[in-house]
Amino acid sequence: MSFVMGLNPMRTTGIKQLWRRACRFVAAAVAVAAISQPAYALIELDITQGNVEPMPIAISPFAGSGLQEDVAGQISQVVAADLQRSGLFRPIDPTAHIQQGMNVGTMPRFGDWRTIGSQALVTGSIAQQANGQIRAEFRLWDVFAGQQLIGQQFFTTPENWRRLAHIISDAVYQRLTGEKGYFDTRVVFIDESGPKDARRKRLAIMDQDGANVRYLTRGDDLVLTPRFSPVSQEVTYMSYVGGNPQVYLFNIETGQREVLGNFPGMTFAPRFSPDGQKVIMSLQQGSNANLYLMDLRTRRTTRLTNTAAIDTSPSFSPDGSQVVFESDRGGSQQLYVMNSNGSGATRISFGPGQYSTPVWSPRGDLIAFTKVHQGRFMIGVIRPDGKGERILTEGYHNEGPAWSPNGRVLTFFRDTVGEQGGPQVWTVDLTGYNEQLVQTPNFASDPAWSPLLD
Repeated sequence: MSFVMGLNPMRTTGIKQLWRRACRFVAAAVAVAAISQPAYALIELDITQGNVEPMPIAISPFAGSGLQEDVAGQISQVVAADLQRSGLFRPIDPTAHIQQGMNVGTMPRFGDWRTIGSQALVTGSIAQQANGQIRAEFRLWDVFAGQQLIGQQFFTTPENWRRLAHIISDAVYQRLTGEKGYFDTRVVFIDESGPKDARRKRLAIMDQDGANVRYLTRGDDLVLTPRFSPVSQEVTYMSYVGGNPQVYLFNIETGQREVLGNFPGMTFAPRFSPDGQKVIMSLQQGSNANLYLMDLRTRRTTRLTNTAAIDTSPSFSPDGSQVVFESDRGGSQQLYVMNSNGSGATRISFGPGQYSTPVWSPRGDLIAFTKVHQGRFMIGVIRPDGKGERILTEGYHNEGPAWSPNGRVLTFFRDTVGEQGGPQVWTVDLTGYNEQLVQTPNFASDPAWSPLLD
């Protein structure tokens, strides 16, 4: 979803398609601009510090009437949940609100909101349109300055209400932090069900908060390591069809699946290039494995490494100029960075233990990894030059970090202990202080984040 910004609050400036899936529904969005800041500074959350104190924010229950009353309440609840899960905001309990019954046209009594400690306020309204769509409006207010920060309006179909809530959350997040949000996104993962020694593994997708789970494969064949394209709603993954591992390309919008190619050996860890036009992967031949790059348009394959070691888990830098990967060429499993043509490989990890599953941040400043040392499984980050290693979280079998599109949050999976245990999807932010479980219908592993939806 892209916003067209103007100069007058709540003025319709353009219509965009909100949802592209099939012909079930069409949505349009209209965005309006923020009020210009006065001479004194309005609130802005500084998230550059290591441990951020969450900002108190009030989300007034959105006003609605008739059929949309429930939808209005659900939208405001999802907005509050999104902001709270980020760890940067502390929504104030609606029962503590002094000013009640607000809608988007109501002028806040700012003194009432200051009394309960709120620094920012979100108000909104939902209305039914004659054509069956709903019109949603919201405003974000700076309570201490007594100023409106942004006001936006959207039109969509009722079944699209949850995505609408995520878009509102992103707008609030971006205005108050200065960074793009990550709520209007999806996560692809492996759904695992059944007994521990005979798990049924299906490719699945969900909203970033765990809602709207949808299965993409039936579970007839083992599926592993799904990875989102950074520019489209396409996924690459491995599947053992008939016992033979193959790399597939799956279009989430159309449901079409195709084999990338038949390789003379086992293929592992496929991942897209930043422009979505290539896939980099590891191909095993005998006892070693090397990295290969495939052009998705021509299906031409280029070999990038040629060693007697095991090179795997490649991931591009955001500008496409470099690749990070794991290799045992030095005698143990470590991280290396090389140029995208395969030249200039340099080791960057030197701590105790084994390093694996590296993935480059969308910002380009950090590389996330899994580390195993003395039976401890850790998720950490390191700079591309090998400096500044930090462990964000550790636990029983943590693995497989993947970045949110704004580079602020990591998702990963963690196994639980015991015969009845299994993997679950978690998130943690760059401070390491905000660890969150993502609820899924069954056990879940190998999460990978989508880009922001269009």
